[in-house]
This record gives sequence, structure tokens and C-alpha cells, in this order.
Amino acid sequence: MHQPPPDTPLQSKLPVKLPHGLQRFLGELGPGLITGAADDDPSGISTYSVAGASYGYATLWTALLSFPLMAAVQLMCARLGMVTGCGLASVIRTHYPRWILWFACTLVVVANVFNIGADLGGMADAMQMVTGIRSYFWTPFLAVVITGLLFWTSYRRMAQIFKWLTLVLFAYVITAFLARPDWAAVARATFIPHMEWNKNYIAILVGILGTTISPYLFFWQAAQEVEEDRDHGKMTVAQRRGSTNKELRIARRDVITGMSLSNLIMYFLILTTAATLHANGTKNIETAKQAAEALRPLAGKGAYWLFTLGIIGTGMLAVPVLAGSSAYAIAEGSKWRSASLNLKPPLARKFYAVIAIAIFLGLTFNFAKLNAVKMLFWSAVLNGLLAPPLVIMVVLLTSDRRVMGNRVNSFGTRALGWMCALIMSVAALALLISLG
Repeated sequence: MHQPPPDTPLQSKLPVKLPHGLQRFLGELGPGLITGAADDDPSGISTYSVAGASYGYATLWTALLSFPLMAAVQLMCARLGMVTGCGLASVIRTHYPRWILWFACTLVVVANVFNIGADLGGMADAMQMVTGIRSYFWTPFLAVVITGLLFWTSYRRMAQIFKWLTLVLFAYVITAFLARPDWAAVARATFIPHMEWNKNYIAILVGILGTTISPYLFFWQAAQEVEEDRDHGKMTVAQRRGSTNKELRIARRDVITGMSLSNLIMYFLILTTAATLHANGTKNIETAKQAAEALRPLAGKGAYWLFTLGIIGTGMLAVPVLAGSSAYAIAEGSKWRSASLNLKPPLARKFYAVIAIAIFLGLTFNFAKLNAVKMLFWSAVLNGLLAPPLVIMVVLLTSDRRVMGNRVNSFGTRALGWMCALIMSVAALALLISLG
């Protein structure tokens, strides 16, 4: 299912000849890599930038906390899709009451639309910084381009584009080194957790957890495992059901690689803004655009350009995932038979209509004069509040032999899943108490 033939387009189009083992590894990367990279979207960049500017290196330790939790949950979602042959919403529909299904799907879609709006706005701001043309014109242009990509590009081609687009994320690693951080302070903050019991710090923590371990990624991951099977000719649930040990090992490498990338970029984004903005007294930035503009005099024009172009690239990666995960959730919940990115729009009209509507609604937020910072904040809060019950459902489903057969979770994976639900629940509750 996940192992491509030796002459896959990805491998044949590699710019240089790579060792066979590395070439095979790159060819096997897919849903997990794209899911992890999409997590570092412009709204995530804003959240991490605010964390670094506001509290310096103090939140670096969260990358070490979030990685195993995020990897465990995404691996459970991947295994769920591979073993059952169905997406997450389909499995929830089969095993839980309808009100639970639609409550989860509705909140995911609402959070996604807010995220799409924030991401389109962030990309448009970055385009204005690059071209000088007002963001007002860029927002609808980007929405149309992304919608067209989803409507008229095949899943295989889209996956190839997305896979290579993840390279743009390394711009933030390079930017961090250009910023010349205090490495001793970085090491201390990485391995010694720092907590502050005030509303702002707790909001930052919930924002980091909510934008890192996001529910839309759960739906996307499982759905893309199903799409991988469809891409290999397994069109029915019966054909897709079940996975070999080899397929599960490949999926595990794919997911861990994607989540490693996601948390690595998160870490270096916090580090970059801490080493430049916070260290020079700029602590009140509110957007990624402000962070990029503030970087120019502190870290040089190279860092500024890398940071700015990274916003555009990650948005191109994330908005299709946000819109697509909304469509998968609604389509699976409604039991639509034609719901796949492998199908052309005329063959899956309702599915693609959800994608278009989600992007259009996100676009309207940018013209409704809503505060972009509040959009980002409430999107993160919605994700943070929704994630715990969904994580619980994912753990229960993937630990149930009636669902997974003999592919149920290991003790370690199950423990990490419960830990993720507990930590995110406590953080969300602490935020609600502090706001009250």
C-alpha cells in the first residue's frame, strides 16, 4: 500500500542521483510527511513567533513534549485508516452516536474555516511584503489558485508537489542560525521546563498545543491513508481493509518523519524570534508579518526573506489540507460514496463543493475586518478544546479489537495517547479558568 514501485515519478525526477536506500526512503514518504509539514502553517508560525517574542527561549521545551504525543496520535490515525480501510469520521459514525460524530465534525470545520482565513491573510501579507502589491488583492488570488490546485490536479501530482514543498520549511532552520542565538540559554530552556501561572503564558501554551496537535490533522491523516490505497487500485473498503507488517513499518517511518519535521520547525521558529525579537526588547508582536519585518534589522535581509517566503510556502501546503480535511469529515459523516481527491470534480460534486465553500468562507473573514490575531487565537483555542475528546475517541477505537483486529495499539502508544488527552485537557481547563 505505501511502498511505491521502483520507478515512481518522485524517484525518477530527483534532481541528483541518490543512494538507493535514501531514494527508496524518500519515495516511501507521503501522508505522514505532508501532514507534519502542513501543521506549520502561517497561523502556527504566528503562534510560535508570538511565543518566542513574548517569552524568549522559555517555551522551547514544549517541542520535546509535543513530539511524542503528536507522533503517537497521528500514528494511531494512520493505522486506523490503513487497517479499517475507512477515514476517521467513517469509523466514528460506525461506532458512536450520530450526535458525537456531527459535534466533532462541526467543530473541526469551524476551526478549519478560521484557520483558512488566518492562513490566507498571512500569505497575502507576506506577498505584499515581497511585491509591494496590497494584500487586499492577493487574498482572493491565492484562494482561487489553491482551489484550482485542489480541483484540477490529481491526488498523485498534488502529493508530489506537497512533498517537495515541505523543503521550504527548512528556511526557518537556516534563519535560526543566522540569528546567532545564545546556545547555552537555548540548551537550558530546551531541557528544563519553565512555567508561569498567568493568563498570557497559559494562552501561549494552549495555542502551541492546539496548533501543533490539531484535530484536522487526525481526519486528514486517516483519509490520506485511504487515498493511498485508492491510488493503488483498492477502490472498495473490503479491498483496503488490513495491512501487512511491512506496510505498517513504512507508515510508521513516514509519520515519525513528518512529526519530527513539524516539531523541528516549531522549535527553530521559537528559537529565531527569541534570539532576535525578544533579545532586543520587541515582545509585543501579534502576527508573523510583524515578526518578519522586525527580523530584517536584527538578523539581516537573508533571514527576512527566508522567513517571509516560508509563510507563503507553508500556506500553500496547509490551506488545501484544512479544506480537504473538512470535506473528508463531512463526506465520511454523510456516507457520500463519491468523496475522494482521486476523483475529478464532476464525479464528486458535493465533496469539492465543501472544499470550495470552506475556502470561500475563510476568504470572507479577511474582508469582514475581523481581527486576525483574535482569529488565530480562537482557532488555536477551538483546536485545543476539541482535541482531547477526539484523542480519546482515537485511542479507544485503535485499542478495540472489534475495530483493529490484532493491530491494536501497543501499551506505549496507548499510554502516550492518554497522556496527550490529559495534558491538553488540563491546559484547556486552566485557560478557561484564567479567562473566567
